[in-house]
Amino acid sequence: MAQLSDDCFAFGGPMLSVDEAVGIITSRVRAIGESQAVPLVEADGRTLADDLAAPLPLPPFTNSAVDGYAVRSRELPSGEERAFPLSGRVQAGASAEAATPGHAVRIFTGAPMPQGADTVFMQEDVRIDDAGHVVLPAGLKPGANVRPAGEDIPQGHIALRSGHRLRPQDVALAAAFGLTHLDVVRRLRIAVFSTGDELASPGTTRAASQLFDSNRYMLMAMLRRLSCEVSDLGILRDEPTSLSSALKRAAAQHDLILTTGGVSTGEEDYVKAGVEKAGSLVLWRMAIKPGRPVAMGVIDGTPLIGLPGNPVASFVTFVHVVRPTVLALLGSVPAPLVALPVRAAFTYRKKIGRREYVRVTLRKAEDGPLEAIKFPREGAGLLSSLVETDGLVELREDVIKVAPGDSVGFLGYADLL
Repeated sequence: MAQLSDDCFAFGGPMLSVDEAVGIITSRVRAIGESQAVPLVEADGRTLADDLAAPLPLPPFTNSAVDGYAVRSRELPSGEERAFPLSGRVQAGASAEAATPGHAVRIFTGAPMPQGADTVFMQEDVRIDDAGHVVLPAGLKPGANVRPAGEDIPQGHIALRSGHRLRPQDVALAAAFGLTHLDVVRRLRIAVFSTGDELASPGTTRAASQLFDSNRYMLMAMLRRLSCEVSDLGILRDEPTSLSSALKRAAAQHDLILTTGGVSTGEEDYVKAGVEKAGSLVLWRMAIKPGRPVAMGVIDGTPLIGLPGNPVASFVTFVHVVRPTVLALLGSVPAPLVALPVRAAFTYRKKIGRREYVRVTLRKAEDGPLEAIKFPREGAGLLSSLVETDGLVELREDVIKVAPGDSVGFLGYADLL
């Protein structure tokens, strides 16, 4: 269970940039440090708990990279082609005997090299003469078309580092080592709730003045993509005492509490008061749009993040605040988000010193490059702007305007989780 001091997030300086905020989060949140062994089929998306050293070399034996004919390099033709009688045939999965001097061995891709043979001619480059001998051309280099043992990964090499978030290709690598289980960090236990009397849960009766709660379901889905174990605490009503009690109960059983709504400075925003009653709260002034406000605090050692109530702002701040916090708790180092350069097909102006994210759709322009088309309407409350677009154009702090034809950085939604 995460245990943080009440002042671990304390920051009283000016408005933070996105990078500053993420830096403070990742440096002050301590990893939970608890692991479990899971079968390979369940390891995708989990965080590796310990370094994985190669228990055997890959490939584990020297083998042919092609279908062809294996020979000794000392007998390679020089100057003109040469006919070799055939002795033996080695298929993948079969054992190989020693090569006979002056002979070639028929061999197939993945088959072990015969002892003494170290070079393979591709079958496309040879011919069979009337005597049934294989005629090999001159000029092939010794060792050609052979995969030495350990060429991919030598035995003992650290193939995967602790803190690495496993992908399907990493699972394949573990399987190639013959492993059936991997030690991974246990799933984070995260409590999620929304706040506000104006919300109703889907499946319940909605009053005329209420909205169905969508943020909570979006955040839970995003957390599950990060392989978290999510507790749905529903909607907490606008009453500081009951909200405070609910936070206390959640803190005792979870590694992180995630809320949406109620963290602004208005009189009817009760999360601030509820958190201050249950623990301590530092409101972060983060220079990001959409995204303000974002709150962070600690309740009985458990970190809390309060996201805005508008869905687009909640989505963007999840990516830049919650995701790195989750990865830090897992002991994982977040991979930097690398924006794809595309051509802007819109005009935009922004304030200097603030990072902004513009919802866009990609299309291929008539002259070839990818163009970013801005969603036609503004507003952090427009769920359609997330559904009907492909991703976000990131405008960093030093940018003040965008004109059609400018190069801008695009972040696809699939890359943000």
